[in-house]
Amino acid sequence: MTPWIEAMRLRTLPVSVAGVAAGTGCAIYHHGFAVVPMIICLAFAIIAQIASNFANEYYDFKNGFDRKGREGYRRGVTEGDISPSAMKRATYLLLAIDAVLGCSLIAWGGWWLIAVGVAVAVFAVAYSAGPYPLSHHGLGDVAVVIFFGFVPVIFTEYVQTGVLDIDSVTFCASLAVGLMATNVLIVNNYRDCDDDKAVGKNTTVVIFGRKTMSVAYLLNGIIAAICLSGAASRAPAWTSAGWIVYACCHLTLWSNLRTLKGAELNKVLKFTSIILLFASLYLLVILSVWQQGDFKY
Repeated sequence: MTPWIEAMRLRTLPVSVAGVAAGTGCAIYHHGFAVVPMIICLAFAIIAQIASNFANEYYDFKNGFDRKGREGYRRGVTEGDISPSAMKRATYLLLAIDAVLGCSLIAWGGWWLIAVGVAVAVFAVAYSAGPYPLSHHGLGDVAVVIFFGFVPVIFTEYVQTGVLDIDSVTFCASLAVGLMATNVLIVNNYRDCDDDKAVGKNTTVVIFGRKTMSVAYLLNGIIAAICLSGAASRAPAWTSAGWIVYACCHLTLWSNLRTLKGAELNKVLKFTSIILLFASLYLLVILSVWQQGDFKY
């Protein structure tokens, strides 16, 4: 089981949890909360990310973008721990399970949610596969902002409240989570830059260089901190401690990003995910305490 667990990339799964947590906070703030659709959204998000990670392993191996001994986490298919056919089957099995979960949300959000689910499934595979893989052409970062920020936050709120109302609180929460999730991707690609460049995989770090993308990492975190403060702007003053803590941790990680190399950057990757999870839980707590909604089950 160890190669499969490694392929799930557990250290980055807080990226999926963050959007649902922030979206639930927005739902409570807007006088809505429903346990069952929240749990379904959480399961859907986690499974979609794992499926995307599996697809990334399979299609990068198939297209020759992976090689043994990479700086990053061990790749089971490339290293021979998992057969390519098994990884492909696992990828599409998880997508099938996610399709069932997504369809169950129709009871709360209506039939048009099928279009959202299809878009998520397409992104999960198109990130690494298809005629124009997003991650190979510098588009992965933009896609992460959309599909790990705006989509989970907005639609987690929607299926709990029944209202698609993107006000300043929801927008700030979505953008904050999206930018913080993008920073996880930046660290991953920052670490793998030399390997990716050698095989022609054009991530944003390969295209723009490590120095430019380290600045992007810094700015993403600063904008995210501003968005966090904006989402909780009407909360009591003492709550600002949360986004200040995030900002301080972010600056420390940015300093480490510029000085560490190779596998040492795995620590930066892990803690970038952790502070993302911290920030999303901060939003959940602050928005919940700030204005309690009527609970619906």
